[in-house]
Amino acid sequence: MSLNEDVNVLGRTLGTVLSEQEGPEFLALVERVRALVRQVRAGESDEPLRELLLQADAHTAENLVRAFALYFQLVNLAEEYERVRVLTSSPGPRPQSLGRALIELKEMGLSADDVEALIQRLDLGLTFTAHPTEMRRRTVRTHLVEVAEDIPNLTPNAVDRIAAHIEALWSTPELRRLKPTVQDEVKGGLSYIAVISAALPSLQRDLNRAFREVYGRGTSAHLPISLNSWMGGDRDGNPFVTPTATRETLVLHRERARELLLQAIRKAYADLSQAQDGIHPEASHADLNQPDLTQDAEGEEVYRTELRELHNAVRDGRPVELLPRLEALNLQLRADGQGRSADLLLTPLLTTARVFGQHLVSLDVREHSALTGAAVAALLKEAGVEADYLALPEHARLELLTRELRSRRPLWPAGTPLPEDLERAIGPIREVSAACAVVGPRAFGRYIVSMSESVSDVLEPLILAREVGFGILPVPLFETLDDLERAPGIMWELLSLPEYRFVLGSSVQEIMLGYSDSNKDAGFLAANWALHEAQRNISKVCRKAGVPWRFFHGRGTSIGRGGGPAGRAILGQPAGTIDAGLKITEQGEALADKYSHPVLAQRNLEQALYGLLLASARPADELPAAWTDALTRASQVSAAAYRELVEDPAFLPFFEEVTPIHEISRLNIASRPVRRPGAPTLHNLRAIPWVMSWTQNRSNLPGWYGLKEGLEAIGPELCREMYAAWPFFRSMLDNAQMSLAKSDLSIFEEYLRLCSPSHLAGKLEAAYTATVQLVESAVGGELLNAEPRLKRSIELRNPYIDPIHRLQVELLRRSRAVEGGLDALERPLLLSVQGISAGVRNTG
Repeated sequence: MSLNEDVNVLGRTLGTVLSEQEGPEFLALVERVRALVRQVRAGESDEPLRELLLQADAHTAENLVRAFALYFQLVNLAEEYERVRVLTSSPGPRPQSLGRALIELKEMGLSADDVEALIQRLDLGLTFTAHPTEMRRRTVRTHLVEVAEDIPNLTPNAVDRIAAHIEALWSTPELRRLKPTVQDEVKGGLSYIAVISAALPSLQRDLNRAFREVYGRGTSAHLPISLNSWMGGDRDGNPFVTPTATRETLVLHRERARELLLQAIRKAYADLSQAQDGIHPEASHADLNQPDLTQDAEGEEVYRTELRELHNAVRDGRPVELLPRLEALNLQLRADGQGRSADLLLTPLLTTARVFGQHLVSLDVREHSALTGAAVAALLKEAGVEADYLALPEHARLELLTRELRSRRPLWPAGTPLPEDLERAIGPIREVSAACAVVGPRAFGRYIVSMSESVSDVLEPLILAREVGFGILPVPLFETLDDLERAPGIMWELLSLPEYRFVLGSSVQEIMLGYSDSNKDAGFLAANWALHEAQRNISKVCRKAGVPWRFFHGRGTSIGRGGGPAGRAILGQPAGTIDAGLKITEQGEALADKYSHPVLAQRNLEQALYGLLLASARPADELPAAWTDALTRASQVSAAAYRELVEDPAFLPFFEEVTPIHEISRLNIASRPVRRPGAPTLHNLRAIPWVMSWTQNRSNLPGWYGLKEGLEAIGPELCREMYAAWPFFRSMLDNAQMSLAKSDLSIFEEYLRLCSPSHLAGKLEAAYTATVQLVESAVGGELLNAEPRLKRSIELRNPYIDPIHRLQVELLRRSRAVEGGLDALERPLLLSVQGISAGVRNTG
């Protein structure tokens, strides 16, 4: 079957359920709304549609929103299966695959040894975060997973099962009654681990096979992938991530890792039944599902003997050198002439042990620099070292901190309980230290310092960790435009300190670059260029200092927060800036989009690895001065245009009227508040609700505003030249194309009806139209001409998402017309937010 046929079957099944549950009249209303929307899209008057929605009571409006939102959930599943179908039927090396990467590396002149050394040097770190753009309850996701399993084979029985799950979904509350706890977020994120673990062995075999085909020999190279998590460790602005929450998270990691390993060991045990000379397989009566696995292994198959011992050690929680023993078993199989068994039967277990180990994922701790500074100040005051550390100028802070780092003495009296504020700061470090003592050092990742504005911000966590007696490596997070510009100088000063270099040793220096705040601070183009230049100049600093480095990109799913295809983003990195690999955040609905199916997971991972291998092989080079000068000029005028908009006194009231920002703040979609502490301002509004609000009204402002002025400053001829020859510029404009293509002025104009007359409305509409023209001129065609599948998907979705937008506008109008109106209409409004997110995707 085709995608259209799958969608038709799912749509008809949904229609049957709606008719049964709500009556034929309701199904007729749904079809009437859909027909009217299509007529409006065709250029006819929207008055009949507007009148129909005006007459709908709150219950009917809610059901209409739910019907169209559920349709999008089903369409998303069909599109995901279509991607699986295309991927599994494609012969030969796919574009952006590991096979394609090795072919291109060989064409670049890299030998087999060169490629193995390159892979050994790199690490692709995927970091799961709890950002709340995945709004569906886990119960809803479970029903959808069941539906997805039947899409590949839509027999009558399969359609009956799908109808049953749709029936259940229609009567299942979509919205959470309570905010998710930190543990809810942890469990939700970890639910994708099983799919990733199923995809990795196939990816490892692809690497082995491609190496043999391209270079004519085998390889011992392992997939350069690691998994990390912020869930349960990200304390920045989240009062619920307590030391206790961190401890519970680490315990859950250990339990899940144990389950994953035991499952993989049992499978390998069942498969590796070969007997050593003189030993007969039938002599073995072992069963790993038996509760007692201590029986005498005499007469047992040689490989099973080793697997039995490893199984029992993992099951009982005993210390065990798991990976070295599995590596030795791998070598023994190959030495015994059992190479295929090693490749196909042991590789899943070996890959699981390499990537997940007994820790599952490495937990990062993140804290705001102001809070680490306050905790250090309290410690220094209590110890009688410095009465007012925070009042010291930076040079005095550095002198004090480096002196303390040369000393090993703790500042807090041993055995004395910490006050609550200090316990909140130091407790998480104690918890990761305890976890590392149980399952090894990979239980903990790094300590991320948000809003790093100085060298002292990076050193302060080292003082806190000394109180625990645990070694950490701090990662500065540069977020605002000013911080990105200062970052190279801060890094040079930091790496020039002997005390810090002693802590760093031979480890990789990580530097995190934030997309969200820089974009909210300066706009799309200026933020992208600031990130590019910060990365290029920090790389020069690290190279000069003689330390290996790795950038950590805090990318969201939306274009306004660094989103877009990962492979494209990695290929767009400045040449010569990828040294020890790359880390990226994986969050929100991107987790479901990328990791809902092993084939999709494998494809996303191979595309990211393809980009990483090729980008890291590119030597550093000097960009043409004409290009860098043009982007510098463009960035300045773009940032000025963006700031003129957001600093306009009329902007904040306008933003609050034409977006559902207040309604989004009522959604129980995250444990973290939507604003940082303080009076409500644009500055302390978090980037996710900021971007999500503009996605709801289809203006997508953070993903393109200010680009017009920048492209005008560059000029059309130079724009076309840079788009054709500069991966960074091409990646930036391709992402802008996606953001502009998902925007829709006809829908945005509906939201403009919610606000009083404002000069900002016409300003935004004119800017959008001009930006589209300039981008199309630069790329040489209409938006997304090079991505026809995405373009077609947007066109097909619009007639079905339009009703939700129009219903949302009508509900916003009603709720804002009377005092307390949001309380009465909260449920249908929040369902509309959820439905639009499902239809648009890339929301936050």
